Amino acid sequence: MKALTFKRYGKSPGIGFAELPRPTIKPDELLVEVHAAGLNPIDNVIPTGLFKPILKFQLPAMMGSDLAGVVVEVGSQVTRFKVGDAIFASLFDLGKGAIAEFAAVPQSVAAPKPANLDFVQAASIPMVGLTAWQALRERAALQAGQKVFIPAGSGGIGTFAIQLAKHFGAKVGTNTSTGNVEWVRSLGADEVVDYKHQDFEKVLHDYDTVLGTLKGDVVEKSIGILKPRGKIVSLVGPLDKAFARARRLNFFLTFVLGLMSSKINNLAKKHNVTYSFFFVRPDGAQLAKIGGLLESGALRPVVDTVFPLGQAPQALEYLAQGRAKGKVVINLK
Repeated sequence: MKALTFKRYGKSPGIGFAELPRPTIKPDELLVEVHAAGLNPIDNVIPTGLFKPILKFQLPAMMGSDLAGVVVEVGSQVTRFKVGDAIFASLFDLGKGAIAEFAAVPQSVAAPKPANLDFVQAASIPMVGLTAWQALRERAALQAGQKVFIPAGSGGIGTFAIQLAKHFGAKVGTNTSTGNVEWVRSLGADEVVDYKHQDFEKVLHDYDTVLGTLKGDVVEKSIGILKPRGKIVSLVGPLDKAFARARRLNFFLTFVLGLMSSKINNLAKKHNVTYSFFFVRPDGAQLAKIGGLLESGALRPVVDTVFPLGQAPQALEYLAQGRAKGKVVINLK
């Protein structure tokens, strides 16, 4: 089968296509014919080696995490799905890849594809959907009536997180460029800062939660908009000791991550707020709940650009530019 792989870690990872054997599934897995694969920023980060001590891959490694497709084979212990079922799933943190003609998918991370979505739309959802759900609901314990700041409202995570936060009853602030101001309002944002003309930290105040979606100094600047005992949940780092301990990393790595996060943690303490780094986990049951919200029309996918499989490397390059309005998806059919 045709698959997109990287050969090594570093500045020249050797990203390209390879002919690989069709995956052999375990008793609790599904063999899925992939119809579409959604891209996420971490797909460009993994080959650099930044997460090499944390995310385990056997090189050459298949790329991508999010997929939608049709089950063509089931393992002997599979009870929730059958051949012919349309599913979507995230394979993130499982040492597997999604940008391939076939993928082995544990049934525990799969969910039925929402009937009202095509495969491209469904493939755009898993990681951003699960990230938003787990970060806002579980880590931040976001409640109705609270205020959450979601930077980069027009990006892949932003477009979904805004909708989900509104579904949870929160008030949402975001920032975006001039041309996207009204569009992110249409997704549910209540306070929108045009970063071309204003600094969000000078406009927004009394927020309960910040969802860190942008690298650089955005997370640090966000501290000033939070109420006392507010929370920053960062998807982009810096990684912290709690994350290292949860992943059972060795003493040295735990120490290093503690140093990396010391500045933001000290700033947070001074302002009586908390900081934590968040790593999404695949979860088929949660994804099924998100699928139900998509089927009901409470949430909707936002797809920026669709590339054919043969242009998957170009799709990754386009995503890396940071200009996508919603998700970038590879269509294999």
